Amino acid sequence: MKTETIRHSLAHILAYAVQELFPGVKFGIGPAIENGFYYDFDTNTDQHRLENRLTQITEGDLHKIEKKMKEIIKQGISFKKEVVSKEKAKEIFKSQPYKLELIEGLPGKTVSLYKSGGFTDLCKGPHVKSTKEIPQDSFKLTRIAGAYWRGSERNPQLSRIYGIGFQTKKELETHLLKEVEAEKRDHRVLGQKMDLFHIDDEVGPGLILWHPKGAILKKIIMDYALREYLNNGYQLVDTPHIAKINLWKTSGHLDFYKENMMPPLHMAEMGKEEKDDYQIKPMNCPFHIAIYKTKIRSYKDLPIRYTEMGTVYRYERSGTLHGLVRVRQITQDDAHIICTPKQLADELFSALKLTKKILKDFGFKDFSIYLSTRPEKFVGTPKIWQKAENALQYALKKLKLKYQTDAGGGAFYGPKIDIKIKDSLDREWQCTTIQLDFNLPERFEMTYIDEKGKKQRPIMIHRALLGAMERFIGILLEYYGGALPLWLAPVQIWVIPVGNQHKKYAKEVYEKLQAAGFRSELKDEAETVSKKIREGEVQKIPYLLVVGDKEMKSSAVRARSKNKDLGIMKLTAFIKKYGKLS
Repeated sequence: MKTETIRHSLAHILAYAVQELFPGVKFGIGPAIENGFYYDFDTNTDQHRLENRLTQITEGDLHKIEKKMKEIIKQGISFKKEVVSKEKAKEIFKSQPYKLELIEGLPGKTVSLYKSGGFTDLCKGPHVKSTKEIPQDSFKLTRIAGAYWRGSERNPQLSRIYGIGFQTKKELETHLLKEVEAEKRDHRVLGQKMDLFHIDDEVGPGLILWHPKGAILKKIIMDYALREYLNNGYQLVDTPHIAKINLWKTSGHLDFYKENMMPPLHMAEMGKEEKDDYQIKPMNCPFHIAIYKTKIRSYKDLPIRYTEMGTVYRYERSGTLHGLVRVRQITQDDAHIICTPKQLADELFSALKLTKKILKDFGFKDFSIYLSTRPEKFVGTPKIWQKAENALQYALKKLKLKYQTDAGGGAFYGPKIDIKIKDSLDREWQCTTIQLDFNLPERFEMTYIDEKGKKQRPIMIHRALLGAMERFIGILLEYYGGALPLWLAPVQIWVIPVGNQHKKYAKEVYEKLQAAGFRSELKDEAETVSKKIREGEVQKIPYLLVVGDKEMKSSAVRARSKNKDLGIMKLTAFIKKYGKLS
């Protein structure tokens, strides 16, 4: 029996329990998801309002709902499938508006139902044969959240109850331990403790305010990435944050990406002298194309690789925003490679090899590769898409890289290779994307002169190896639990004098560390040494150097790292040993 079948069955049992405890509830959908399940409910009904009853399910209700689920499971209720006509289904669900809407949208003349005790749901299945197959101690309801019906803010907001479910109690306990560890590693908590960033309600959701230490961390990562790209034949460019709206019509963004774009700036309506409307950029590609088109290009000029730490703006629904990993202002290590068909394979090989090298440098060893193919909404022709998908597939096979196919997961302008890194809790995070595009060169009429003096259309590769800096930093913080490697830490060393008589020597140590290139701070405030050490450990400072009488006499320091005393060592020895790592 598959774990997903258990989770799907638990979603139905959850709905059955809520039906018993909240008569008159309206049902949304209840699928199995990674590690668990959820179900959407609407208790804010006319019946409840007339009866002056509670109209919202709260966190406090989860315990009694879970208890009711266990009672239902204990009864050994069977799951029975039934196929009925749409007309009969509408009669069965006549008091369930969300189910009626779903029935209307289903193809064919019949629909599939599942009955379990006193609860009937619109569902394809599969399910367990009986609730007795589900161990009562292998699931847990975890939280409740608001969710718009069908993901649209124009629709009613429902109450979504989440649960986790496994085949055994041991699997559940292991997962719960991982969740406790994940809470400790939550980048939002670490960001506050380490004084890296915050999100301000008055500024706006999804907009990050980087504090000094966070800005340094971001700069370290961007400087590293740019250094790698420039060493690999990329050219640095810099482009505006807005452009005339016609640019986005030509690129296809207005037709295929509009729901993810910020509203346009209507200049005439704002009383400006210009009549053109402007758009805040969601991507950098049209700008890089404009740079390419400033002169006639020869095959001898190609490949051209433009790179930019470009900041783009995208409208993400407020319910999907999450710390650094889902934001509205995004800084990307963006690049566009413009090449000939003959150069395509080599450019894909180079991009994939560089990706592996960079991820390794940041300490990521475990990652998954996905080939994302044509989505429902796309520009270009199926023939061009097939050609692009074949090219990516060839590159992956040539490099003997194992990959999975993400059917329909491509961008609207081309297929892509996505690389998801796995953290210490086995969670996957999307970072790298390498996207192939035959369409934008066509739409923008990009050309180069070939060996025979004829105009040809180049191929374009969109490529971000770290992806969004915001998301990448969030992933880094959780991967390392905030204890970043020395070379990445925004503050690498605190120098802590034991008493006033040691401040002069502490300052000398600090200055020598600064001269050696360490990012250091002198902590000579009027506080106890133990308090400073605790604070340094909370802020995940890699090395705390305490200096007192012994250290001052021998030109040494007492080093602490990751809550451990490393003992006394000569300052010169410390600099020589750790300077190589910084």
